[in-house]
Amino acid sequence: MGLFERYLSLWVALSIILGMLLGVGFPNLFAKIASLEWAHVNLLVALLIWMMIYPMMVQVDFSAIRRIGWQPQGMILTLVVNWLIKPFTMAALGWLFFKVVFAGWVDPQTADEYIAGMILLGVAPCTAMVFVWSQLTKGDATFTLLQVSLNDIIMIFAFAPIAALLLGLTELTVPWKTLILSVMLYVVLPLVAGIVTRNQFQKRHLGSSDLQRFLVKLKPWSIFGLLAMVVLLFGFQAESILQQPVAIVLIAIPLLIQAYGIFAISYLTAFKLQLPHQIAAPACLIGTSNFFELSVAVAISLFGLHSGAALATVVGVLVEVPVMLSLVWLANRTRSFFPDLYQKDLK
Repeated sequence: MGLFERYLSLWVALSIILGMLLGVGFPNLFAKIASLEWAHVNLLVALLIWMMIYPMMVQVDFSAIRRIGWQPQGMILTLVVNWLIKPFTMAALGWLFFKVVFAGWVDPQTADEYIAGMILLGVAPCTAMVFVWSQLTKGDATFTLLQVSLNDIIMIFAFAPIAALLLGLTELTVPWKTLILSVMLYVVLPLVAGIVTRNQFQKRHLGSSDLQRFLVKLKPWSIFGLLAMVVLLFGFQAESILQQPVAIVLIAIPLLIQAYGIFAISYLTAFKLQLPHQIAAPACLIGTSNFFELSVAVAISLFGLHSGAALATVVGVLVEVPVMLSLVWLANRTRSFFPDLYQKDLK
């Protein structure tokens, strides 16, 4: 893990502080940026999101789908957790905390927006960072690549319907056109761009090392896109956060319960199935982590830059890395409880 990934929460926290200071000091600037919209899509935000997402999509190799029958139990586990459990538990926790536990602290409209942001996080399983988590747990690289590729394909078709279903339960009107546009803009098009890029490298007879050098050059832009996005969002939200600073803590609580709960469900199931640790670890970590770049983009498109939904998705960025590093530690400490894939193959 590089310096940026290791201290992601610190960089995000510093970006939050910078965004708050700029938002308070230059409110007219942020108002002008917020006005740069086309079809409910903020143009600057869209550019920053693409800077984050495109390098991730270039890493996805859909030729790995040919091995879909390899390690079927691990693949079934990750798909069931990601698409049949996680979105619904996230929605349930959001409703429980912001409609019941925290009902007296948050007004109903803001509560609905917080729940919506949590739902958007829950419907988007991790795409890029799972490669990092898998590497830290010595997970099987081929399985990790396969599960990411398959989840990305499913995301194209499942993200909008599941998000719309769950958002409809929060008493919010779901703008279908905006939701579908967001999926096209932030999932389909970056995936196509990633496929075209990989094909161009193959046509020019360039190897994986050349592709990796290309991705290394893109990485600073991806980092800049993420941190600039956080600065923007908290600049837009500065006044409302200063009026309600406890909002960050309130949002973080159900997100933490969701992350640890989903990992517990997945990891215990993997243990019962006696999956090899090199398969169990990445299969469980992908569902625990989130594709927060997509969630942030869709939240902004659907509810606006100043919305509680956008704020909730950014809080997801803030809590994710510490949580995931703690789960990586746990997975490594419990490695002996699982079979070893490579020893098993040798028998």
